[in-house]
Amino acid sequence: MHENNRVTRATLSACALLLVAANCVAADQAEDRLKHIVDAAIQPLMQEQDIPGMAVAITLDGKPHYFNYGVASKLSGQAVTDDTLFEIGSVSKTFTTTLAAYAQATGKLSLSEQASHYLPALRGSAFDHVSVLNLGTYTAGGLPLQFPSKADDPHHMIGYFKQWKPTYAAGTHRLYSNPSLGLFGYLAAQSLGKPFDDLMENMLFPKLGLTHSYLKVPRDQMSLYAQGYTKDNTPVRVDPGALDSEAYGVKSSAADLVRYIEANIKPTTLDEPLQRAIALTHTGYYTTGGMTQGLGWEFYPYPVALDRLLAGNASHMALEPQKVTWLTPPQPQPENVLFNKTGSTGGFGAYLAFVPTRNMGIVLLANKNYPIPARIKVAHDILSALDARNGTGQQE
Repeated sequence: MHENNRVTRATLSACALLLVAANCVAADQAEDRLKHIVDAAIQPLMQEQDIPGMAVAITLDGKPHYFNYGVASKLSGQAVTDDTLFEIGSVSKTFTTTLAAYAQATGKLSLSEQASHYLPALRGSAFDHVSVLNLGTYTAGGLPLQFPSKADDPHHMIGYFKQWKPTYAAGTHRLYSNPSLGLFGYLAAQSLGKPFDDLMENMLFPKLGLTHSYLKVPRDQMSLYAQGYTKDNTPVRVDPGALDSEAYGVKSSAADLVRYIEANIKPTTLDEPLQRAIALTHTGYYTTGGMTQGLGWEFYPYPVALDRLLAGNASHMALEPQKVTWLTPPQPQPENVLFNKTGSTGGFGAYLAFVPTRNMGIVLLANKNYPIPARIKVAHDILSALDARNGTGQQE
């Protein structure tokens, strides 16, 4: 009897070992297939665009996967890693809007309040008639893409806002704008009673589980800060400017950004006010040009055709005013949507996209400012291949 029990236990142990081995082989094969998909998309892109280095991160079913290519610096030859720091440009706006949404969720900020309410220096200006939400959705009335050169520093920006005159009635047109989103973040920090940089680096980033994201890269992390390159391959890094932290100032890694996407896909591990904040950023406030505007994020019904995604991220959407159709009331996150955001500085290009119902997302980071349509296409190709691999397809 005891001998039979020993035989049974041995048989079960052997079966368990075989099952573990089979699962390991299957996992390795899945990782190889995923690497093949990413390599097939990224390697030609880097060659065509002459990109020195890229970090790609993908999340599937809550598991991150990393794929690194090329060098962080042509001079040093240092290889790109999961922790290489890239400038993410306007992807920073999604962090800024999350902070503002957190201020709303904790009762410190009201999106419906007039902007001048939170900054007494703006009382008596056009911002008596512009809501905080208008600033966060680029509908203040025609704030430009960039600050005029004479106002592009912290000492002159308030004077610029005080004298600014709208071209359109607030809420009627979208004009993508660093000053608009930057002021949105500045007012959020005012409502929370601390400097913006402090709130981001010491409160929001830690709450999101990010350990390698900065507005000002510490000296002991500078060796991980990639060198950026312009379209003509001139080395460059971002210059400081008015509301730069709020609009385009975050430096982050593939490891942190895929964790950020996972927090957006499944925020239930976060504290309750931050969960509500993320829900606010995923809320649709109006539609224009085939896309729905959230706070920071822009989104589309999923599956989404490549042409529609390219149109929503086209240059005219950033450079020209667009009439908007408000959703009344604002629309909570629909069931099947793709969220995305592009970001660029003089020497870097970034793109993030994720589909909550598919539990998948992608991070593309490059140390070169290369064309946005190329980013959109390669991300769309990869996500489509992942959907096809999972048997869901991506047709429209």
